[in-house]
Amino acid sequence: MSIIKKIPWLSLVLALLTYCSLGWVISSVNITLIGWIGVAIAILILVGILTIPGVEFAQYSNYFFKSNTRTFVVTILAAFSLFLMIAWFRLFLDILVIIAATILVRIDFQTAGLRQVYAFGTLSFISLLGLGIGVLIHRFL
Repeated sequence: MSIIKKIPWLSLVLALLTYCSLGWVISSVNITLIGWIGVAIAILILVGILTIPGVEFAQYSNYFFKSNTRTFVVTILAAFSLFLMIAWFRLFLDILVIIAATILVRIDFQTAGLRQVYAFGTLSFISLLGLGIGVLIHRFL
C-alpha cells in the first residue's frame, strides 16, 4: 500500500484546523516577532514530546522522581499548574483541544505503522502551517 493511502487525512485536517484557530487567537493579541518564535518553538516542543514513545517518556519521568527534593518540586509545580488551569479555564480548554488533536494524529500515525520521524515531521509541518494560515486569515479578514 502506498504511503499516501496510509496517511490519516481526517486527523491531519482536524489538527490543521485546531492550529489555525490557535494562530487566529494569538494573532488577535498582536505579539512581537520574538513572541511568534517562542510560540513556534513551544509547538515544536509539544509535538516532540507527544511523538516520543511511552518507554522513553517513562525513562525521562523516572529522572524527576529519583530523590525526595525532585519529587517535592514536581508536586509543587503540578499544584501550581492545577491552580493555573482553574484560574484560566478558557485558555486551558484551548490548550487541551490542541493537545488532543496532536495526540489523535500521533495515534493515527502509529496505527498506520508509520515511523516516528515521519510523524514528527508531518505533524510539525501541519502545526506550523495551521498557525500561519490562522494568522493570515486574521490579518486579511
